[in-house]
Amino acid sequence: MIPYSTQLIEQDDIDVVVEVLQSSHLTQGKKVEELEDAICEYVGVKNAVLFNSATSALFALYSSLGFSEGDEIITTPISFVATSNMFVTLGAKPIWCDVKLDGNIDENRIEKLITPQTKAIVAVDFGGKPLPHIKISQIAKKHNLYYIDDACHAFGSEVDGKKVGSFGDASVFSFHAIKPFTTGEGGCVVTNDEELAEKLRLFRSHGIVKKSYFNADMIQMGHNFRLTEIAAALGLSQIKKVDSFIAKRNEIAVFYDEVFKNEKLFLTQKIEPNTISARHLYPVILNPELHCPKEDIIKELHKREIGVQVHYKPIYQNSYYKEKFGEVSLPVANDFYRSELSLPCHQKMNLDDAKYVAENFLEVIHSYSHRGCSF
Repeated sequence: MIPYSTQLIEQDDIDVVVEVLQSSHLTQGKKVEELEDAICEYVGVKNAVLFNSATSALFALYSSLGFSEGDEIITTPISFVATSNMFVTLGAKPIWCDVKLDGNIDENRIEKLITPQTKAIVAVDFGGKPLPHIKISQIAKKHNLYYIDDACHAFGSEVDGKKVGSFGDASVFSFHAIKPFTTGEGGCVVTNDEELAEKLRLFRSHGIVKKSYFNADMIQMGHNFRLTEIAAALGLSQIKKVDSFIAKRNEIAVFYDEVFKNEKLFLTQKIEPNTISARHLYPVILNPELHCPKEDIIKELHKREIGVQVHYKPIYQNSYYKEKFGEVSLPVANDFYRSELSLPCHQKMNLDDAKYVAENFLEVIHSYSHRGCSF
């Protein structure tokens, strides 16, 4: 099976992990700090705070910013549920903003959703395609809101030579195994706000500070959300390769773009010339006549060992959200879910793999295009 995304672990990655396993510190050593420094240098920010998952990072960030009961957070429904779960856990309410057909939040719809209860805008660089960060940041500043970039798809993405992660008040990255570079699990908050970074460091380690050799004091609420030295060592090896991994993903994506350029049964995600996408996903947007046979298309592609996936069911369609917040329906987000398929695109692929995927994908969707939907 050619998966839609996967890690590439090589012998040098294995060697550094084994070295840590044979060392005195499996956790709370120096590797986490070294990886944080490497992330700061790569992204171009002052502070990086590592966590054991991006979900932990989101929860720590929302908590440290004081999200609480009665707050409203404007966000996208086209994301993994963790984006909103972590502030809903704190009592805040999601205000869903519709998306565009590239999967990113529609920045032109944000301002009309702002109320006196709005605390923040939380957006997602879908598939790695950078958001219109400058415009969203300007809206946030105008209304005195936090702008949080859930950049879990976008480590290594750029706009005009500036890395994603350096635009908002804070950004969150995921280093899960299927991301362009990995620590296995793991996540990170990056920010130029020194006070926020210190709160985050305390939050990930029980809220405790050491006052002397034997005297520790818990000064705020916290949890054990620390990343291990094992994971950090893997990250230090992987981050040296992230640009080459992203280049390979873009090579596969450009190949698809060329093969698909004249196709009429679907759209592809267009990447502007001044941007680089980390290409966590290669999404295609199927025409309406392929909505009903979409499940059959997926099954047929899986039979052919092509691991397509769907990203994402709108968060508001999940039972928990319907029961807690009521029914919501946004037209573009609904259509996006009906239409989206993610094709394999990752650093383990070669152009022969991409050719196999493209040829079979086209063959399958054309064979189903006549079926349409009957109601």
